Amino acid sequence: MSFAAITTEEKQRVIGELSAVKADFASRGFFPGTSGNLSMRVGPYSPERFYFAVTASGKDKSKSTPEDFIFVDQNGKPCESTTLKPSAETVIHNEIYRLTGCGAIFHIHSVFNSLVSEMFWERRAVPVEGVELIKGLNIWEEEAVIDIPILSNFADVPRIVPEISERMVDRIPGILLRKHGIYAWGRDAFEAKRHLEAFEFLFEYVYRWQLLKYGK
Repeated sequence: MSFAAITTEEKQRVIGELSAVKADFASRGFFPGTSGNLSMRVGPYSPERFYFAVTASGKDKSKSTPEDFIFVDQNGKPCESTTLKPSAETVIHNEIYRLTGCGAIFHIHSVFNSLVSEMFWERRAVPVEGVELIKGLNIWEEEAVIDIPILSNFADVPRIVPEISERMVDRIPGILLRKHGIYAWGRDAFEAKRHLEAFEFLFEYVYRWQLLKYGK
């Protein structure tokens, strides 16, 4: 299906859902200094062809404007004539959609996710053991043990992309960039938001537990 064949109603629904998530996250301080980005897929999916709405580059996410989001294709190219530029990290969204077929991807920066990414950098994963909020990631076994992968962070964003397929873990709906932030995804906006909130709780828990346990 071409982008033009996707109904206006579906496109508006996606923009509406993303706008609500953006306002919620902005109220929690998840977008310091215009950082972070959100996207949501629209229309049918195949790994070779898909479309999604993504935050426009450089916008103040505490404000709501008609220019907050633009639609792009599987290569990150705008689907409509526009002077806006997609987020510089759109290539990361492209790869996650291609690999997972998910419906939404949310990326935010927080102090705790940046701290734990450095704390466990040598391990290349954040270990979490038996914490209740692991269930928020759809992992239901009792006393579950998980490792949340940490990827390299490069100023040249396309250099990050090869690590996504190398480090992604099937049952973990997220990747953490070193000293940068979490990318969380889900089947839809509701699930992606739940996953992101679970990750943020787990990161804060792990960081505080390390301080209590080791005093560092």
